[in-house]
Amino acid sequence: MLINMIKNKFKSKFLLLLLFLSINLNTHSYSQIMILSGCKNLKEGFIKNEYILDLKKSLMKRNYIYDGKTYKKYRVTDLSVKKENSTERFIYEDENLILTDKVGYPQFFTQLVFEKNSPIIRIKTVINNEIGISRMSTCKKVDLFEGES
Repeated sequence: MLINMIKNKFKSKFLLLLLFLSINLNTHSYSQIMILSGCKNLKEGFIKNEYILDLKKSLMKRNYIYDGKTYKKYRVTDLSVKKENSTERFIYEDENLILTDKVGYPQFFTQLVFEKNSPIIRIKTVINNEIGISRMSTCKKVDLFEGES
């Protein structure tokens, strides 16, 4: 009887250990990050302009530094403009496209549109259900990182 109790105790501890290990091993997830760097804008000048898209976190981070001419142009009308800045936007995937969250009102909004492995960044503008998509930037380099986190 004592031997059976010891065996049952051992079995329960062994099962708990297996359960713990299986939960711990399954918590690893795969992430995908796309970095677009050296992006040239068609309207503004930048010393640095890069986009980091973290698909696991559904977050885009843009780091940029205006060149002198562009900085002066925006600073004249808005004193809060900084020469060096970062912005973050939520993103989501729709088939092969990656879109930022909508900025604006329901009748008028804009979104950035990315394609996986493409150096071209487009801007989608919607005014009263009329959609326009145009090229905004072309990047020199696109890096795609996949890893376990």
